[in-house]
Order: sequence, then structure tokens, then C-alpha cells
Amino acid sequence: MVTLKGEHIFLRALEPEDLDFIYEIENNQDIWEISNTMTPYSRFLIKQYLENAHKDIFEVKQLRLVISTFENNTIGLIDIFDFDFHNKRAGIGVLIKDSINRGKGYGAEALRLLIDYCFAHLNLHQLYCNISEDNEASIKLFKRHNFKEIGLKKDWNIVNGAYKNEYLFQLINN
Repeated sequence: MVTLKGEHIFLRALEPEDLDFIYEIENNQDIWEISNTMTPYSRFLIKQYLENAHKDIFEVKQLRLVISTFENNTIGLIDIFDFDFHNKRAGIGVLIKDSINRGKGYGAEALRLLIDYCFAHLNLHQLYCNISEDNEASIKLFKRHNFKEIGLKKDWNIVNGAYKNEYLFQLINN
């Protein structure tokens, strides 16, 4: 699909071969805060998830895509969640797995591709994201893509025994 190809990366559907990549991400406690994960995932559960990843976004209300370079290096994931067709909105999130691939524009390019896909092909009116107050890189990324801060959720998440605030950002398709 041309819509999901950028200059340096492309977004693709999940494949069974992504099991180890997703297993590493889902079990990395350093990023559990971002995904609100509380427990590890088994390979079995992730395999079951991959077996059902083909289901339609209108049925499961979510879509996870792999961020890949044109050299076929899998570098991250980008998600549509809480897909609400009636109200024409969805949440989105992006993750570049390894720090060596961060800050190179891959996340920005993936986000641009996903925004375009959501507005042009899913006919959404708005997108939103939730970002921890101390995640400066994500705040900068989403602001650069014209997301507006519309709220602050106080003491929203507890991380390592301390409460953290979380920002709510929104992008409306005019």
C-alpha cells in the first residue's frame, strides 16, 4: 500500500516472524510505563495475538503496524487503539525499540504515515495520544505533528511508587 511507504521507512502488518521482536518489547520493563503494562507476556500469548492480528480494525478496534526500514530491519511499532468509528476518532502511539534508532526521524516519519492513513483511509476526524509529563521526546514529536495539548491528567499513573501526570494531546482533521 503506497500510503504506508515513506522516504526511509514503511509500515507493514504484523507477521508470525515478529514474535521475538514483540516479545522483547512487551517484556522490557523499561517501557512498561508507556504501555501501562503490569506483567510479562509469554511467547504463547504473543503467538496467539499474532495469529489474530489479521482481524479487521472495525472488529477489534485496534491496529498494530511494524515500522521497518527498506533494508527490512524491524525498528519499532505504531498503534491505533480505541478505534471509534461512530465518533471518528482513535488513540495512537509509537515506539522505536532501540535507542540507536531513536532521534533519526523514523518515529516522525511513521507518525506522519499513520496520521495520513487515519485521515485519508479510515476517514477519522480526530486522533489523540497520552504522554507522560517527563517524556519530552514524545511531547516534542507529537507537537511537531500539530497535536495540541488539551489536558493534564494529574497523578494519572503510578510509576515506581510515585504518581506522574499525563498529558492528553489531540489532532483534529480539518
